[in-house]
Amino acid sequence: MWPSAAILGLWVLLGLSGLVFDLEANRVNLEAILAPPGRLSLLGNDDLGRPVLDRLLVGARTSLLVGLGVVAISATLGTLIGALAGYAGGLTDLVLTRVMDVFLAFPGILLAIALAGALGPGIGNLVLALVAVGWVGYARLARAQVLSLAQRDHVVAARALGQGPGSILIRHLIPLALAPLLVEATFGVSATVVAEAGLSFLGLGVQPPHASWGSLVRDGVAYLLVAPHLVLAPGLAIFLVVLAMNLLGDALRDRLDVRQQ
Repeated sequence: MWPSAAILGLWVLLGLSGLVFDLEANRVNLEAILAPPGRLSLLGNDDLGRPVLDRLLVGARTSLLVGLGVVAISATLGTLIGALAGYAGGLTDLVLTRVMDVFLAFPGILLAIALAGALGPGIGNLVLALVAVGWVGYARLARAQVLSLAQRDHVVAARALGQGPGSILIRHLIPLALAPLLVEATFGVSATVVAEAGLSFLGLGVQPPHASWGSLVRDGVAYLLVAPHLVLAPGLAIFLVVLAMNLLGDALRDRLDVRQQ
């Protein structure tokens, strides 16, 4: 767990480094086109002579903001909708469940591509597309948790004391469902990082000259044989962040699972 936490901590520090250091991610240097890694540029330069390290740091900030932002919005929205469906029951539960089923009927990444293509390229539309796809998993999980907790003694007592549905959900049900939702969120961050990189690779995410790990891979594919560092650096960054986040999610699941204690 600690190696994963260290990698993720480094990801956060690199993503926030632009607030401290003066990055030159878009500085064109025609004399350094496709320059290999060296003393003057630790990760080399791209096809326009721009420093790969600076662009990698900007891409880390993009993936960090998109990953955390999308998961925060999706988890909040999905938890509220799922908890409402599970607690209200009846027609409300039926309608909301059918809406979830409609979203689940389509492969997530294909639906995100379709939404991003319809909304147009750009980081804002990318976030909207990923949120529209990502909230469903949290909603289904929250609904299942609320259904299993709704008849607990403390919930029945709170209902008997006259507390409203909103108060019961916020104070008694959702807090008990946070553990599995937190685990789901860790896996959601890694899935969002991959989705953001994939959509940016397809040209539906971050637009030039701004950098994203996915766009760095896309730009470097054409020079893979002569300048493999253009693809290896962002590809390795994506691999390490996703692997660390998944391992952290597995560790949290084992730690929070009372059946294994």
